[in-house]
Amino acid sequence: MRSYALILLFSLLAQTSLFAAEKPNVLFIAVDDLNCDLSCYGHGLVKSPNIDRLAKRGVRFEKAYCQYPVCNPSRSSFLTGLYPDQTGVLSNGDDFRNTVPDVVTLPQHFKKNGYYVARVGKIFHYGVPTQIGTPGDDDPVSWQHVVNPVGIDKTVEKEGKIHSLKPGSYGGTLSWLRVESEDAEHTDGIGTAAMIDLLTEHHPQKTGKPFFLAMGFYRPHTPYVAPAHYFDLYPQASIDPVMEKAGDRDDIPLAALHDRPKQRELTVPERKEIIQAYYASITLMDTLVGQLLDSLTKLKLDQNTIIVFVSDHGYHLGAHGLWQKGDLFEGSCRVPMIISIPKMKTAGTTAPHVVEMIDLYPTLTELAGLSTPEHVMGKSLVPVLRDPEQSVRDTAFTVTVSRGPEFRKKYKVKAKGYSLRTDRYRYTEWGEAGKYGRELYDYTQDPDEFTNLVDSKDHQAIVNRLATELRTRQSDQK
Repeated sequence: MRSYALILLFSLLAQTSLFAAEKPNVLFIAVDDLNCDLSCYGHGLVKSPNIDRLAKRGVRFEKAYCQYPVCNPSRSSFLTGLYPDQTGVLSNGDDFRNTVPDVVTLPQHFKKNGYYVARVGKIFHYGVPTQIGTPGDDDPVSWQHVVNPVGIDKTVEKEGKIHSLKPGSYGGTLSWLRVESEDAEHTDGIGTAAMIDLLTEHHPQKTGKPFFLAMGFYRPHTPYVAPAHYFDLYPQASIDPVMEKAGDRDDIPLAALHDRPKQRELTVPERKEIIQAYYASITLMDTLVGQLLDSLTKLKLDQNTIIVFVSDHGYHLGAHGLWQKGDLFEGSCRVPMIISIPKMKTAGTTAPHVVEMIDLYPTLTELAGLSTPEHVMGKSLVPVLRDPEQSVRDTAFTVTVSRGPEFRKKYKVKAKGYSLRTDRYRYTEWGEAGKYGRELYDYTQDPDEFTNLVDSKDHQAIVNRLATELRTRQSDQK
């Protein structure tokens, strides 16, 4: 298995200077609350030149999906290789070690196989911004070294300067601030400098061993605190907010509508101000990603380092009247994901078929020539990296727990929602067998999810097929 995986890696690298005995390094970049509003994903306003640069040297995944659209459940899933029902993490307050205490995480597996393994910032769960500067809800056994940066964005929070829809609350609600500052003063800027130090200090030529380094950016998670010069890139006059369409929610189950206080009441000027801050935070993060890429080149690590770039879940900015995350619509479940391997033949291409974030674990172990632990549920994306038109799965699976206030008020219960995304459709059930509602959307005809087709006579064959597949996927996780 190990030698076969190395052969696959070298075929991907195509005429690199790697030697058979040299293992690849891994730089794993995880971003917090980033949607696909990036230039390389076709967004016409957001400036993301460095993420775009990474996409040109890697494979960009067009349909990558998280397994739970909230930070801790998503991260626990792709870092353990298990689905959320298996980790027992269905909220930001859960700990996978309580359910699967002996599970070997992705970085832990690399550590066990002779890699130097360290993280900077948020990889496992952190409460943002309250836990910035602390270990957060980390998994200490996964790392040999950790850095918990803290910067000016935390300082202004303590000083109460941040604008918020709920005064005094900055993480769970929309909150933002323009700050006259330099990039290096922010938590992510300080974290980037620390990561560059780790790249320098643990260069394999110095240490004789490969590294698995994980960089966890906090932005663009709320509060959207960024330097003023990034706000200036997005004049509010250039921002056209997504507005809730009349009748859009008429055929949506109450359980699916994860409304947050005051967010449907936002005026157009307020929406523009908030989106400006979110985009400014994205471009701050993008600039820092560029610094990491430049450092890899400067240190000549770009010739033997696999780079993963991914967000933990998607993010709404007004679609269906929703903001932030937690639901089972496309905006919340879809994530940007790029995998880059030095001098790969498929650099600059797009993989159009559905994949899951849980697939990252077996992909990286195979590329590194390591065995994949038996517990891992994902599927290796190496065939897709070799040929982006290849497909390794027919559906992407996502689960959440309904937080819809009107639903809970009416039914007095919590309900799980389970969703399958195919290349064309999304099918969702709320409660057992869809007791609290079902949804079907056709993205070829209806990319904005305006029409729920679950009761359409013309679509019953599709509904029945996906309902059966959903049962199969649920059964496979038991």
